[in-house]
Amino acid sequence: MQDSLFIRGVRTTNGDLADLSLAGGRIGAIAAAGSPAPAGARVLDGAGRLALPALVESHAHFDKTLWGQPWRPNSAGPTLRDYIDNERRILRGLDVPIAARAGKLIENCIARGSLHFRCHIDVDPEFGLTHVEAMLALREVYRDIITMDFVVFPQTGLLIRPGTAEIMEAALKLGVENVGGLDPAGIDNDPIRHLETIFGLAERYGRGVDIHLHDKGELGLWTVERIADFTKARGLKDRVVISHAYCLGQAQDQRLHKIAARLAENGISIMTTAPADCPAPPVAELRAAGVNVCMGSDGIRDAWSPLGTGDMLERALFLAMRFDWAKDAELAAAFDCVTQAGARALGLADYGLSVGHHANLILLPAENIGMAIAERSRDRLVIARGKVVAENGVFGSRL
Repeated sequence: MQDSLFIRGVRTTNGDLADLSLAGGRIGAIAAAGSPAPAGARVLDGAGRLALPALVESHAHFDKTLWGQPWRPNSAGPTLRDYIDNERRILRGLDVPIAARAGKLIENCIARGSLHFRCHIDVDPEFGLTHVEAMLALREVYRDIITMDFVVFPQTGLLIRPGTAEIMEAALKLGVENVGGLDPAGIDNDPIRHLETIFGLAERYGRGVDIHLHDKGELGLWTVERIADFTKARGLKDRVVISHAYCLGQAQDQRLHKIAARLAENGISIMTTAPADCPAPPVAELRAAGVNVCMGSDGIRDAWSPLGTGDMLERALFLAMRFDWAKDAELAAAFDCVTQAGARALGLADYGLSVGHHANLILLPAENIGMAIAERSRDRLVIARGKVVAENGVFGSRL
């Protein structure tokens, strides 16, 4: 593979045909179709395929995946605590290392067009830093292809598991970028001290915050408002994400508008998986209020569920189906949630198909964004930093 790539005749999102010049890992030029190729550049026929920015996976748990392993049916009980305990039993019995399982999943996600990831990594007194160290090492393997942003995550609880906060701090010292939280009220039963702990770590080490919030109803809404309080007080505008936030899908209009205004004011992003089985944040209303809403897969073929493909175009489809979005503008909004909104939540610089930005893109046979979501073709040419890294759904390329 060479440093200079000229892609002739790709379709842009406005329907025009264009030629792309990629050099030094960035987009050097976007010209009208039929422009001359730069001297010495490798020429690739775009064949009228739609050019889209690389997809962004804003919430995944790669360290816990069972990808590539024999089928394992879900064996958990009905409660969140049951799921956590069941997962711990399964992970203790695995003899396949994280690198093998997560590596295969990462390559699958790359082949589907995702090149930017936020991964939550479990820590607790039992596992210690084992998962963190494995994921840090794995990030080095793929560092020339993808960006991978980490969250240290207290899956079994923070305050109720003494020693967890100290392990989280150790993970930050190793280079983890974000401090995670989990249901400050519903799991830890002490929401203010929970938030003081994680925001204190974030402020001390200059990190972001990403909190799993499953608590529903008034308890969840109260917690969202407290997160906004801490974000403002600790000066973490644009560096906080609330993941799941089912409670926002239960808020009455007046309450929702008030909370949405606070989220937008403090630059707090909302991550949703577009769940089918419980309330979901009202994405259209939040976006209209200026709230950044991104998407993630959450667990992909793990102890929580044997389902998941890691395809963010599929996740955009789930969002459209969840809210009965069918207009082109609505499908474009769903696509924004798995691209630009994810980039904003992760703080990615120079993201998107503009001259001077990183040359991270996918080409696929579609007339427009709506068709890309509807058909989700596996025939995707994936380009990372100006080099072809996957084609036809397969990681690795002869080009």
